[in-house]
Amino acid sequence: MTLSSRISGFYNLSLEERLAELTRRAGLTEEEAEALSGAAGLDATQADHMIENVIGLHALPLGVALNFQVNGRDVLVPMAIEEPSVVAGASFMAKLARAGGGFHAHTSAPEMIAQIQILDAPDLPSARLAILEQKAELLAEAAEIDPVLKKLGGGPRDLEVRLIPDSPIGPFLVVHLIYDVRDAMGANALNTAAERLAPRLAALSGGRVHLRILSNLADRRLARARCTIPLQELAFDDFSAEEVRDGIIAAWAFAAADPYRAATHNKGIMNGVDAVVIATGNDWRAVEAGAHAYAARNGRYTSLSAWGRDAQGNLVGSLEMPLAVGIVGGATRVHPTARAALKLMGVASANELAEIIVSVGLAQNLAALRALATEGIQRGHMTLHARQVAIAAGAQGEWIERLARRLVEEKTVRIDRAMEILAAWKTGGET
Repeated sequence: MTLSSRISGFYNLSLEERLAELTRRAGLTEEEAEALSGAAGLDATQADHMIENVIGLHALPLGVALNFQVNGRDVLVPMAIEEPSVVAGASFMAKLARAGGGFHAHTSAPEMIAQIQILDAPDLPSARLAILEQKAELLAEAAEIDPVLKKLGGGPRDLEVRLIPDSPIGPFLVVHLIYDVRDAMGANALNTAAERLAPRLAALSGGRVHLRILSNLADRRLARARCTIPLQELAFDDFSAEEVRDGIIAAWAFAAADPYRAATHNKGIMNGVDAVVIATGNDWRAVEAGAHAYAARNGRYTSLSAWGRDAQGNLVGSLEMPLAVGIVGGATRVHPTARAALKLMGVASANELAEIIVSVGLAQNLAALRALATEGIQRGHMTLHARQVAIAAGAQGEWIERLARRLVEEKTVRIDRAMEILAAWKTGGET
């Protein structure tokens, strides 16, 4: 059967019913379903082999964003995040985007950069030329480092030499090895290649090689998504479609012009991006670093996304950012939940995963801008946040929802008030 990301009433199902529905739709095994539920995911013994000084596990809520259609394919998107309203917001914006054909995304080749720093070369311009004269031989040597990657069509693609004319320690050279890592994130392949070429580069330059490490500014490995929201889909409550559209564009313009606003604007994008990156066992710190560096690539920090209107008056949006993610190696293959999450999404390549992730980032950006431009960010967010406050105050079972509703009605979503109400209920006082 063809997977659909439209599941009517999913929110109203119990935890068990939601998992059963996803298991049926995605063809998950019992083991994979248990990994997603947390019943049989990563255990402490496995974790002990992943990092140092393990003492236990730390969990995040794992939700599923619905309604996503990316390049014509319906996708169920796992998201690991603790912040309320993100999964709901992304799901609702994906529903609006479906009316305009969903999200259209593409990626560039999975090319990453390994940097090799060369210090103390006696003549930097001559050293640079000496290295470039041997480019073909250096690339040939790098191609033999990883036979498996070579067999899959990956490996070195180019070699560049940059002169850093001014630094706190003076001028030096940096060699960039451009490396196609296929379906991997690529850190290990890049660092290994940089280490292997270091002695040859030192001999050619007459200097000494210092750092040999990948760059997380993966600006050759870009993911792009765009969507069109038909004008009529934007109206709600007392807000006209034109008012919502123009409000979203004005909110984006603020982020495009002001770095203080852009930082929060881009954080909203990363709410969606990071949640999927974490759920699939990828390196969210690397993705964060690359995204924010890319946002400042022209010398001023600005918005990663862009919003406007087309000739028909529809709202159109786009997002472009570096996205170095993989589906092989690292935690993506070690972590049972990450493996199950990838199967749930039905991805067959790292590029396809990146296309989904960037689409989620664009959807989450739209959700935040729509809320900010209309009813304010707190209305929907605080409704969901009230549940957390209720739990923190000690509410259990059906009292959680009851107390959350009361806090929202009072517009006082605070733990001290929640504790007061709960105490009164327990003593048969206030109702």
